[in-house]
Amino acid sequence: MTHAITAASLDHPVLHHGSHRNLLTMVVEPRLGTCEVDAIIVPTSRPAGYLRRAVELAAKLRCTLVTLNSQHSRANQARSLAWSSGVDIAAVDMRDVAPALLPAFGTTSLLAGTPFARGTDTSRKRNMGLLVARLAGWKHVVFLDDDITIPDPQHLTDAVRLLHQFDGVGLTVGGFPDNSVVCHAHRETGGLQDTFVGGGALAVNTASCDSFFPDVYNEDWFFLLNDTGLRPIAKTSGLAVQKPYDPFADDRRARTEEFGDVLAEGVFWLLDQGKRVQDADEDYWRKFLAKRLDFINGVLRRVDEADMGLAERERMKSALRAARGRCTLIAPDLCVQYLKAWRTDRGKWHRHLEKQERTFTAKNQDVDDVLLMLGISQPSGFTNTVHSSRFSTRVPSASQSR
Repeated sequence: MTHAITAASLDHPVLHHGSHRNLLTMVVEPRLGTCEVDAIIVPTSRPAGYLRRAVELAAKLRCTLVTLNSQHSRANQARSLAWSSGVDIAAVDMRDVAPALLPAFGTTSLLAGTPFARGTDTSRKRNMGLLVARLAGWKHVVFLDDDITIPDPQHLTDAVRLLHQFDGVGLTVGGFPDNSVVCHAHRETGGLQDTFVGGGALAVNTASCDSFFPDVYNEDWFFLLNDTGLRPIAKTSGLAVQKPYDPFADDRRARTEEFGDVLAEGVFWLLDQGKRVQDADEDYWRKFLAKRLDFINGVLRRVDEADMGLAERERMKSALRAARGRCTLIAPDLCVQYLKAWRTDRGKWHRHLEKQERTFTAKNQDVDDVLLMLGISQPSGFTNTVHSSRFSTRVPSASQSR
């Protein structure tokens, strides 16, 4: 494992773990065999054009595409895009999802009305995708963000083949690194910073993994955990390319990330040392929060020495100050309370899945039937749905095709 070095850590204990790769099983050459992708699940909030690559991927892999749509994304536009390519799609407008379909998580209510409430629906979308997958009888699904591209579909099937051994398998994210704002600044000012596996390009065995995504930044890291530590998780050399973005464009990003970044980095710091999630008591968080502040301050000092323009330097410093300010509001006992609520929520999610599965009279149902039973109807006017064991194509009715 590589530990990043900051200016503040030269004469003090290490303040930041720049990599958690030692927790993963690295697979360079996946074993040969057959294993099909049942569905690609995309939580999306951008216009339909951002789904084009996912549609192409689903067409090549002959699997169902599930889109969970909100904000600038519209289910009807996603359907049109998929149908034009002959791809079977289940597109869900999240506004049509009844609140009772997903549990009321204690982790969410704990942060409600506080500066740490996240204010996005990414986790809710991913949890909805998990529920649909379980009820449809899909065992091997892939979570894919709408700003990530998989250049070679074979890399995805290679990852899915490993789900016989692992609960989750992540691809190597190339292009723009997938990190928090603070970790981006750490890298850009000379720190050693790796990336972990994440929900942006993650194959999941739904039969063995009953985790959920809490509504907090780094929700995918918590999804990969069981009660004590990391589940059996692998990372392949298969490539997923992240579209570039500016992490310092708005310092609100750093503020909203900080609580989840502190929680995840703090928990994984313990796992790096062979300890358990339960070892994160109040005294531990008190010490870790002090390290976090020292780490951010160390990165801030390095910004003035970095080779970058004045405007870029000021934007980076503004983001780091925003993260630091939010970090000072985090109390050690809140971290303890959150992890306790998270463990309770894990049991609640497991029971919720079992209850939903008991309401279904048949297994491996068509995904449209699953959505209908969940009270989420797909549009009328599209008939003559042709299903095979691996692929289906929706044919517009005559009135729709004119």
